[in-house]
Amino acid sequence: MLRFSALLLCWGLLPTVLAQPYQLQVLADKLHYPWALTFLPDGDMLLTERSGTLKRLSPEGDERFSIEPDLPDLLKASQAGLQEVTLTPDFATSQRIILSYACGTLQANNTCLVSAELTDAGLSDIKKIFQAQPLKAGAAHFGGRITWLADHSLVLTLGDGFDYREQAQNPANHLGKLVRLHADGSVPADNPYVAKEGYAPELYSLGHRNVQGIFYDAASQTLYSHEHGPRGGDELNIIRAGANYGWPVATEGIDYTGARISPFSHYDGMQPPVWGWSPSIAPAGMTLYRGSLFRAWQGNIFVAALAGKSVRRLVLENQQVVQEQTLFSELQQRIRDVRTGPDGALYLLTDSQDGQLIKVLPAD
Repeated sequence: MLRFSALLLCWGLLPTVLAQPYQLQVLADKLHYPWALTFLPDGDMLLTERSGTLKRLSPEGDERFSIEPDLPDLLKASQAGLQEVTLTPDFATSQRIILSYACGTLQANNTCLVSAELTDAGLSDIKKIFQAQPLKAGAAHFGGRITWLADHSLVLTLGDGFDYREQAQNPANHLGKLVRLHADGSVPADNPYVAKEGYAPELYSLGHRNVQGIFYDAASQTLYSHEHGPRGGDELNIIRAGANYGWPVATEGIDYTGARISPFSHYDGMQPPVWGWSPSIAPAGMTLYRGSLFRAWQGNIFVAALAGKSVRRLVLENQQVVQEQTLFSELQQRIRDVRTGPDGALYLLTDSQDGQLIKVLPAD
């Protein structure tokens, strides 16, 4: 078991961020670019690897099964592959899960969703329920994170396809958008643009770059997401139905060439972020901590960072970030996902070809 003590690394911020001693326990290793984690009612975990593998693990990290589900047109290349796994709200009776993944070919692809029944041995009755449009070339910026709203509709994050950033402002397609769907892939009748000509009916919000973190806080009825900027300009946003989040018209980031993407960091009619990172930390998974083990972390947001090789703890007051703390940088690993477990522990996935599942517990 690895043991570390959390250190305050946010010099210059408000002094009320207190160190919370913790220990790190590696539950599983030799994972091939693990991407997402979710928890089953019996305490087991489902874990995805970008290479196309779905694993079921015991609470102790022992492997119950490891399968490569038959996902229609799965694309594996660069950032493309298997992504999110989540349980449907009626899982207790239906045993169904949702998976997101990159689908198509290098010349024609986008993000897909499937619904499947979880069995003791793997998956059955796999059905494709959504494919983002249009199909585009390349293997970058797929989004792929999922959260469930209070009405049991799901919100799926989508990327701009990297080379198609102007399309994030085109309401007729799904590039650089969040979409809202029912669990069967159908479109909710109260989506903000469902009956508006020239708008894709699935749209929930637009003007995003590559959203790889999202959660819904039922207590405050607030939907949070974050997204990658280019060089700088990573954003944490509060999502409101029908709103425009600015990309690429308004951004704090610059292009990888050093050129300015836009003269505007803010623009009328477009929502500014509630927090940002420049230089980029490359935010990945995200969770809201409501567990019982870490009192000092109650109600805090935890953001996994790839380039930042850490997890950022954000302290909120009135839906505004007032403090930030850097955690787990001693691992010196790209962190792909961070989740709150039903036991109150935090769980981390490290992003590498020899990735790990790490459990964060209070120090003894």
